[in-house]
Amino acid sequence: MESVLLTAPITALEFVDDHLLSGEGPYITVYCVGKNHIKIQRKRQNVLKSYTVHGIKLPGSSSGTFEHRLIAVFGGKGLIVLQVTIDELEVGLIEICKLRELHDWIWDVQWLGDDLQSNSYLALALGHNSVALYDYRTGKALKELHCAEKCILYSACFYGKTWEELILVSGTVFNQLVIWATSDPTNEEGRTEPRKRISGHNGVIFSIFYDYKKGLLASASDDRSLRVWDVGDLASFTFEVQCRLVLYGHQARVWAVKLLPDYIISIGEDSACIVWNYQGKIVHTFKGHKGRGIRAVAVQDQHHWVATGGVDSGIRLWQINNTSRTNELLTLNFSLLHGPGVPKAIAMVDANLLVVMTDLGSIYTYDFICKQWTFILEDENYKSYSLLDVYKMSASVLCAIGNIKGGIKIFMLSLPPVLKDIKLHLGKIHSLTWVPPVGRGQNTCSLFSSGPSGVMVWLEVTCVSGHMESVTEKGQFVLPVCKQRWHTSVAFIPSEDLFVCGDRRGSIMLFSTNLGTASSGQSNIEGACDAETENTLKENREPLISQERDSNLAHSHLCTVNPVSLLFGVHGKLGVTSISCHGGFAYSTGRDGYFRQLSVERGQLTVLRKQKSCKGMEWIERLFFTSDGNLIVMGFHATDFVVWNSRTNEKLHCIPCGGGHRSWSYKEDGHNEVFVYIKSGAILAKVSHPLGIIKNVVKEPMHGRECTCVQYAGTLVTHGNDILHVLLTSSEDTTVNILCFNESTGCLWQLGSISDHLSSVKTLALAKTSSLLQEDCGLSAVLISAGGRAQIECYRVQVSQDKDSGSVSSQVIHLVSHRLDEHWDRIKNKHKIVKMDPETRYMSVAVVREGTRDIPRLNAQQVVLAAACSDGSIRFFLICENSRKMFLVAESFYHLRCVLRVRTLVHSSAGRERYLLCSAATDGRIAFWDITDTTEQVCNISEEELGNCRALDLGHPCLIVTAHQCGINSLCVQENKDGHYLVASGGDDNSIHICCVAIDRTCGGDQRTNFHLLQEISVPSAHAAHVTGLNFLREDLLASVSVDQRLTLWHLRDSDLSHVSTKFCHVADVSELHCWKATREDGHFCVLCGQGLEIVICLMNQTPEP
Repeated sequence: MESVLLTAPITALEFVDDHLLSGEGPYITVYCVGKNHIKIQRKRQNVLKSYTVHGIKLPGSSSGTFEHRLIAVFGGKGLIVLQVTIDELEVGLIEICKLRELHDWIWDVQWLGDDLQSNSYLALALGHNSVALYDYRTGKALKELHCAEKCILYSACFYGKTWEELILVSGTVFNQLVIWATSDPTNEEGRTEPRKRISGHNGVIFSIFYDYKKGLLASASDDRSLRVWDVGDLASFTFEVQCRLVLYGHQARVWAVKLLPDYIISIGEDSACIVWNYQGKIVHTFKGHKGRGIRAVAVQDQHHWVATGGVDSGIRLWQINNTSRTNELLTLNFSLLHGPGVPKAIAMVDANLLVVMTDLGSIYTYDFICKQWTFILEDENYKSYSLLDVYKMSASVLCAIGNIKGGIKIFMLSLPPVLKDIKLHLGKIHSLTWVPPVGRGQNTCSLFSSGPSGVMVWLEVTCVSGHMESVTEKGQFVLPVCKQRWHTSVAFIPSEDLFVCGDRRGSIMLFSTNLGTASSGQSNIEGACDAETENTLKENREPLISQERDSNLAHSHLCTVNPVSLLFGVHGKLGVTSISCHGGFAYSTGRDGYFRQLSVERGQLTVLRKQKSCKGMEWIERLFFTSDGNLIVMGFHATDFVVWNSRTNEKLHCIPCGGGHRSWSYKEDGHNEVFVYIKSGAILAKVSHPLGIIKNVVKEPMHGRECTCVQYAGTLVTHGNDILHVLLTSSEDTTVNILCFNESTGCLWQLGSISDHLSSVKTLALAKTSSLLQEDCGLSAVLISAGGRAQIECYRVQVSQDKDSGSVSSQVIHLVSHRLDEHWDRIKNKHKIVKMDPETRYMSVAVVREGTRDIPRLNAQQVVLAAACSDGSIRFFLICENSRKMFLVAESFYHLRCVLRVRTLVHSSAGRERYLLCSAATDGRIAFWDITDTTEQVCNISEEELGNCRALDLGHPCLIVTAHQCGINSLCVQENKDGHYLVASGGDDNSIHICCVAIDRTCGGDQRTNFHLLQEISVPSAHAAHVTGLNFLREDLLASVSVDQRLTLWHLRDSDLSHVSTKFCHVADVSELHCWKATREDGHFCVLCGQGLEIVICLMNQTPEP
């Protein structure tokens, strides 16, 4: 067995010039992070074998050239010295000595002596407050001194270059800093008395840092605080200690602290890296890691970089000075102009030009480069009510304003006297929206306006050589009936004669631009157009024609067009804020805090999935897709305007503006980022100048908390003949990740993430209801995820490869959700049944049956799902993919205690398939069920009846086997060559149990299946801790994993389960094991998850033959 991939928490970081060394499990990885380089991995090597890297220590002096640098790597009881060789072609990690194993944990390492080439001595701070003089070349401890303070250490810090002047500051379990020296005399017990004990913290001390130039000592503690102590020179025999700073800023335990010349750096369990000044003020707070904290930090002084490594396996790079971005808040002093009125509406043309409309109907511009206001025009017909939108073409800027009487003025900022003044509506203009052209040339753009009774008019404006040549009315459209009946955003669908529109009611509509074939005056959507609207359209038509003639408009045939597809109120009552198109999909944002991905197929809109951005952003205004595929989300978090980077999981901007219920505008051009808003009658602008932007994601993160389940989805063969395995993982951080593993290179990367769950995702199941291997070399499957808060989510997951670029991408379509509390609210006569617990957790799910069946007027893809529940029940659900519905169809409370696992099998007998179920609970018993009749019964009930009928009762199990003394954490089933079934289980009692079961049908009228227990095999102490994962590689070869971090292979022969081999794995708290057959080698991949993810290949030529 050989490990081919490990993703684990980052536990150590250190800079070597422009390279970054990271510790991940036993591996040292070298990244190039120079300013002129993309963050690339250059070397990865297992150096500590079964130990986890906790520290990387460079010599204090500058001995050794840049190309050849010695480092000491330690973790647990392991120690190794490496020579790092770096050149343009390759990076080498050469072992200077073999891996050394000490008798105690190592907390710190100090290089001794100036000549490191001839010297081979290290000082080691050990876990029980002792210091060892260690010769790493011979592997011998020459001396070991013990402190008179007998305690366990949580941290340690050395000071001194030689053994004689060596001083240790140790952080004890008694919340103290103990300072002692190796040169001090010993007492009668042979132990060294401390020079000083420093108290003040109310928790154990996790990190210590000493700056001898400043004479400052810093400590980080379990009490969420940092303390900076003024101690002077530790080498002196007498020194006074004064607490200079007590810093509270972290929301959880503080893991590490570093002192820099100008700043203090701290990292904590709250996933924050905080930069403090020496006055105790917070200068920066870097947040980008997920979940349970940052565990490692390193500083590069030359470039002012801070690298952080998190529990999420990600590595981030931050700049701690202000050279990367300058921010300034400007007051534009609009009120200093003579009588300009009060600003009511603003719009940014680009990052350098602002347009302002006042309550007097005046238009002004502000140039951010010249810092100068310019008057454009004034019209009394547009005073009091201000509606403004601008659009920048290649050679001109178009501006449109609307008034309360239905008039619209269109003009160019460069030539304001040349304008079009149009009366399009008989009443108030509710909204104006410029829409960029799609395939209509660069000289045209579209303007949409909404008036009374839901009438929306489309104008096409043509500009030639910087002059507005024509304004053509393309058509009139009718919005659905609602109280606030006007559009808020419009986007054309590329390569189709369609556009998508969002309105103030939260609805999304699809209109046809092919007005010759579009419905005119007739609505194909019930309630989309009422009699009042029809009368308004008739009244509007003649005034429009006459006005167009008066204004010399290019006239076209007027059409009354209704939506061809409508999604009513999908964004709630607060409205849609934007519509955009990207990558063949439409995206909508709303004030409900969600953005939705939409598809347009056969003239119909379909919501594929809805997503939230950062926590607390309840108003999403706009999406922006970068050239490298990143998604930037803009919106409001309470009263703050927030720009969120979804890839790096951080807030790029957070501007306290007072909220989104005001006129505001945001633009960026790569050199400047400007956010302008009106507050209390004043125009304020937050201007940001990114000067030295660096790509700060060195290593992509995975899950922020423990992985709970992993599933293998399938294999892709790329155009380049690479073999890619698709994996799905779930976590306690409420997300599901879609991962891709390259068998040839051993690389793992994330294709997508799902975050619809309210609580932890406990289990996953796949139903391959369509062909996995498609013509475009893609995968498609139905994914079911379940967990806390009695929540089940169902998706269609598609993984495909681009034919041109060869890149692999994923598409997730949300099908249906189900929660027991919502189901309970819909039940009739609920007083007759026991109320369901809304806090029930789904512990395990398994697909019982999948396929297609015919029901009246509908051909439905169906999946029958079995779920093990924490309230002691087994529940069955019917998922209808086409109608996107899920029904609770059957249940049983036989176990009366938490059901931990369910597994299904299909037994073929006499030309008929029997659906069977195995369930395991916390009492150590396995129940065998025949669920064929129940499954067939629910599949033959129409959806209308399923919505009203009560859940069926499963009855009693056919066979009960007592396999364990307590809970069963893992269960797997394998059919052998005799047609019998091997059921393997692993429990909290550390044992593995296998039972062989034969299945036949009962003679006579009873149609139930008979289960016969043929054989039982048990290994009482198979592991040293709970067995959490089992998988059959062959019918005679079983793989098991446990919390003891061992992956073990077992050979099943006759009535014996014998040990084959064991491998130590570096994933702590293992929760799941999944195996699949390798493509290019005769073996199996075994993936185990927990606090990380590890893939191990088991070669069959190293295992016993069947």
